[in-house]
Parts: sequence; C-alpha cells; structure tokens
Amino acid sequence: MKLVVGLGNPGGKYEKTRHNAGFWWLDLVANLQRAAFRRESRFQGSTAKASTGGGDLWLLKPETFMNVSGQAVAALAGYYKIAASDILVAHDELDLPPGGVKLKFGGGLSGHNGLKSIAASIGTQDFWRLRIGIGHPRDNAASESEVVDYVLHAPRAEEQTAIDTALARAIEVWPRIIADEMEAAMLALHTVNRET
Repeated sequence: MKLVVGLGNPGGKYEKTRHNAGFWWLDLVANLQRAAFRRESRFQGSTAKASTGGGDLWLLKPETFMNVSGQAVAALAGYYKIAASDILVAHDELDLPPGGVKLKFGGGLSGHNGLKSIAASIGTQDFWRLRIGIGHPRDNAASESEVVDYVLHAPRAEEQTAIDTALARAIEVWPRIIADEMEAAMLALHTVNRET
C-alpha cells in the first residue's frame, strides 16, 4: 500500500458527521504511524508521509468536498506514480450497519459519490476500499434527500460507539495492510465481524 485516503468533508461543520468516517479512521492511522498532516495545495488536501517496511506511505484527506474527492487522489497518485491497486480508500458505507467494517478490492461503488469521483479521476474502480458501516436512514427506499440529510448529521450516541469499535477493529489489521497481506487482513477483519 502506497496511498491511503480517508474520505470526508473539510471544516468544523462536517467534522462529526457520518460522511466523515473515512477521516476518522485516517486520523487513527496517522496517530499510529506518528505522521502529522499538513495542507498541500498541489494535492488539494492534507497529506502526511510515513515510512513502512515497504517504503514511503502517503496519507491523504481530500479537502475538495466529497463529490470531487477524485481530483485530490488523482493529483497525488499521478505525481508519485502510484498504481490504483496500491491505493486504499476508507469511506462511510450505508449498506453496513454501525459497527460493521469490511475490506474489499474493486467492484461496485454503491452509489457513493466520493468513490465515483475517484474511479472517474483515476480511470478505474480497481482500488482497495475500507467500508465503515454507518447504517441507512430508514430502508433502501429512502429518498436521495433523506440519505444526504442522514450522512451530513452526526451519529446517535449508540451508533457512534459502534462505529468507534469498528474503527478500532480496522486499526488492529493495519499491520497486515501495510505488510501487503490483504487476504489475511480481510480474513481477520471479517471473522471478527461475524463473531459480533
């Protein structure tokens, strides 16, 4: 893994909203790696650099707002010649309940505007995703405006507790992710999910 992206919206107004779950996890990664974020205008976001056994690792929080996150990802990945298969994107996931967390490679974009922007900007859907469950506002019949309202509000207290637990589980498999042991990371993460 050479680039890990956390998706969210910049600014205090959005800091605690469900849509910023990717930012929350990336902050935990940065803390673990002892890496400090700084604003980098050429990459349209905040970046941090860490060293791992496999070389340099970039962390990126796009500051372009969710729907155009791909601009920042493409700028950094293009500059450092990072392949899509070496990118992991952490994002909020409506299709998983709070407390759910899954790792996957490629596949559909689940209607997530941040993922759609990244796929369009780098020209492929073949990148890794860490899907952080936030649940759905009602059911799958919820209107688009209901979904937007839901993701742009803070989780209820019990939901936040469940999400925090999921973020901690995902941090536990971080050593396997940076060692490029993705199958082992998925197995560990998904086995924990089944046991809870």
